[in-house]
Amino acid sequence: MIGAQMVDAGVRWPSASAANAVSRELAARKPLVDLADCQSLRARLAEAALGQALVLQAGDCAERFSEVSRRTTVRKRRQLSTLGRVITEQAGLPTVLIGRMAGQFAKPRSCPTEPGPDGTPIPVYRGDAVNDASPAARVADPRRMLAAYDHSAAVLGHLSTEPQIWTSHEALLLEYEQPLVRRDGATLTRYASSGHLLWVGERTRSLWGPHVSLLADVANPIGVKLGPGTTGPELADLVDRLDPDRRPGRLVLIPRLGHERVHDVLPRLVAAVAGTGARPVWLCDPVHGNTIKLADGRKTRVVTQLIDEVRAFVEVLAAAGAHPAGLHLETTPDALTECVDDEEALAGGDPVLPRYESACDPRLNPGQARTVIQAFTDRVGR
Repeated sequence: MIGAQMVDAGVRWPSASAANAVSRELAARKPLVDLADCQSLRARLAEAALGQALVLQAGDCAERFSEVSRRTTVRKRRQLSTLGRVITEQAGLPTVLIGRMAGQFAKPRSCPTEPGPDGTPIPVYRGDAVNDASPAARVADPRRMLAAYDHSAAVLGHLSTEPQIWTSHEALLLEYEQPLVRRDGATLTRYASSGHLLWVGERTRSLWGPHVSLLADVANPIGVKLGPGTTGPELADLVDRLDPDRRPGRLVLIPRLGHERVHDVLPRLVAAVAGTGARPVWLCDPVHGNTIKLADGRKTRVVTQLIDEVRAFVEVLAAAGAHPAGLHLETTPDALTECVDDEEALAGGDPVLPRYESACDPRLNPGQARTVIQAFTDRVGR
């Protein structure tokens, strides 16, 4: 078991024994997903890696317990299905749909505290699996991981099988992820049963760190976020660790560079991967490298900057003879105003965002998501 201090993002549980008790309870629960579905996703991702399909991975920045319901899940599924259909119709390739759902209940944060309502520092919100967004309920509670399991199961129960939508989340909380690793009874294959695809982020992709070690030991398809500081040798080492057999469909690489850095950084990353002989799925995450913090503490994103990153991503991959396989987006099916359409909205200071409901990062509303997808399909279409 793991002690009170987490190594990944600074979460401190008030009681190590309570966190260990939760891990033991999670280990006794049923798997949330089965190996066959994880392998099915790997097969579809192999098609994308080889240029025969495209991928849309999208959903909430951070899922909220209070929003889990059949109606909410159906609306998210409908949005994914609609956007996937747009990609297929415009690009002429089948689209693999992966939701940031049924497990995206924890978030890494760059600072352990933030100003409370009266200016006094309080623990930062780290996702509903750790604490609550309300300033009055920021103490980390390990039993919330049990609630995360229950809500993930509920979301999975509300997903239909047509079209097929797989689930994904960041493998952040080791106390949650490790107990849910299972060994398939028929094949004895170890896999992470918390979701079909798990990824490691900028703060947790240390080559020999516990998060990469966790994902190196399971059979799921896995993702790696790549920020602008990623070096070619570092990435080649990660490929060796996570995809030693060089099997298409195993590894999803997700650059999140910022629209001004793509042409400087991405070519050497693509070249480093090509030198390993690996055939990963390359997904563009244009949202996380283009986040702007406003004076009131909220964040926003400029859609035209996201479009610039998407276009640059496709250009670099195409020039290298690699397949730009798709997009990784933070989206909402609701008509919210968390992102702005262009830079003119920022010209007079902080923009007016009348419908801002995200507990963490800003999401693209349906029209904005479709605009970003259009920029992608314009470049990779028939």
